Amino acid sequence: MIRMLSRTKIYCLFLALICSLSPFAQAGAESLVEASGWGKYFEEGQTQGTFVLYDLKRDRWKFYNKTRAEARFIPASTFKIPHALIALDTNVVKDPRQVFAWDGVKREIAEWNKAQTLRTAMKYSVVPVFQEFARNIGSERMRDFLKKFQYGNMDISGDIERFWLDGGKLAISPIEQVDFLVKLFKDELPVSRESQWIVKDILVTEATKNYVLRSKTGMASGIGWWVGWVETDDDVYFFACNIDLRQERNIGDRINVSRKILAAENILL
Repeated sequence: MIRMLSRTKIYCLFLALICSLSPFAQAGAESLVEASGWGKYFEEGQTQGTFVLYDLKRDRWKFYNKTRAEARFIPASTFKIPHALIALDTNVVKDPRQVFAWDGVKREIAEWNKAQTLRTAMKYSVVPVFQEFARNIGSERMRDFLKKFQYGNMDISGDIERFWLDGGKLAISPIEQVDFLVKLFKDELPVSRESQWIVKDILVTEATKNYVLRSKTGMASGIGWWVGWVETDDDVYFFACNIDLRQERNIGDRINVSRKILAAENILL
């Protein structure tokens, strides 16, 4: 005989289902706008991709290529955002001024061949420093934090030093990237408020009299990312660009396309 679920259990199951839905699925039709005109910026770059934009004040989502916006991809160096939060909250990184010695291995990127702080490691996307963080955090704690964050598919199986890079199984969608950044902006992630403030501070990419831009790039498996948000006097705009990189020389396309879209929306002027 099938036992009837209590109202409390039904409510909990319903709540869990709602929480598992993407922000697109939860949003009302009036807050979703398909921006087909953005396609021309990808065509100009002779590439394909998606762009997701969330207007915090108006609670409105705009997107180009919804199918790709909902698909999951390896996060590459955009993972340095949650990675830094975890490193700070586990005391692997004690403060943003802590110095991490260069391991003496000479690499192609000149900025990597020197001692780093958390700020410079984020700015120059220094993979070896974050690999050291990953080793010190360990698989168990890393997995626990990603579950708390509900970060993409939360799959860190494989090499603890490479699960967010080429060949790793961790994957996140552009929509999920934006949702994660909104929580970070609001100090709503399950880490200390101080950790969130530090990471937001080191993500500053550009500051003018009109806006502050906080962002992070990423590149792996032929995919380019640029994610972040723009703070203006009266609003905050969150974005995620995911784009095909045909060749390494096209690495700038992820930023070029995004800037054209943000300029067209009168956000970055």
